Amino acid sequence: MTHTTNRESWLNHMTAKYLVPHFQAKGYTIPENIKFSCSFSTKGAFKRKGQKRFVAGQCMSNTDKEGKHRNFEIVIVPNESNSIEVIDTLIHELCHAVVGLNEGHGKVFENCAYAVGLEGKPTSTNATEALKTTIQEWVNEAGEYPHESFQVYMRKQSTRLHKCACPCGYTMRISSKWLKIATPKCPLGHGKMDHDFIEDEYSEE
Repeated sequence: MTHTTNRESWLNHMTAKYLVPHFQAKGYTIPENIKFSCSFSTKGAFKRKGQKRFVAGQCMSNTDKEGKHRNFEIVIVPNESNSIEVIDTLIHELCHAVVGLNEGHGKVFENCAYAVGLEGKPTSTNATEALKTTIQEWVNEAGEYPHESFQVYMRKQSTRLHKCACPCGYTMRISSKWLKIATPKCPLGHGKMDHDFIEDEYSEE
């Protein structure tokens, strides 16, 4: 039994001992410049506003805004503690590091993910039953993920009212529900009013 002192060392150990050779056997090389952490993603706890689906993990760019090279950063969110699901998420994020973040969830990423044992939509993959069996064998040998999950709850968001304004100075506020149907017109006869509503921000995946 391999004992690791914390979550990050466990993620490092599982990657180095099991996932590096697993990826190599499928023709893919995991970069060495990867740092791991257990924390919330830069997008928060949930995938979209109003959705109860958690962000499971994130792989962040290895270059800064000036183009300077730095490490990949892979995050596993703290509301997850199941060892098999943590490794499942870790494999998905490692695929991003392997093919490059500029590939997104496109065909190159998809080929890598499916080759190493993931299935389903590229944006939300899951380990195949065969891979889960293999992961369980790794966990039996290395020990469980040393973490107890946080209980994170989604606060119900109150209705946001968007400001609509006319160049004449007349303003009003209206919910996105009605803005999806039509843009209000100025009651003084100046036509459609300006607003800050962008429908894509509120659409479901």
